[in-house]
Amino acid sequence: MKQYVIDELRPADQEKIKEYLDAHFGPADMGAIYWIPIEASVYNDTQTCHASCHPLYFALELSEAALTIELLVRTKNKIRCDCICYATEDQFLWLLRVVDAIFERLEIKT
Repeated sequence: MKQYVIDELRPADQEKIKEYLDAHFGPADMGAIYWIPIEASVYNDTQTCHASCHPLYFALELSEAALTIELLVRTKNKIRCDCICYATEDQFLWLLRVVDAIFERLEIKT
C-alpha cells in the first residue's frame, strides 16, 4: 500500500492532532482511523461521473508516534469500483496541503 507517513510525533502533538481530527472529521473508526473527505474539485473524470460513490475519502491512521495516510482514494459505498484508485498528482498535492495546514494550525513542527 502506498502511504504518506509523518513519524516521530511527540505525545503532546499526537494528542493535539487527535483532538483536531475528532472535532473536524468525527470520532475515529476502529479507534484510530479517520476519513478525510476529498474536495470534489480534485476528483478525476471517472470519480466525478460516479455520483453514487461520493463522497470520496483518504483513510488516515493516527498512532502514538505517527500519522499514516493511505494514498488510495476510497468510498464508503462500495468495495470495488473504477473510482477507487491511487491518488492522482492533484489529489496527492491537495492532501499534502490539507495535512500541512492542520500541522500549521496546531503549531506542530515536523
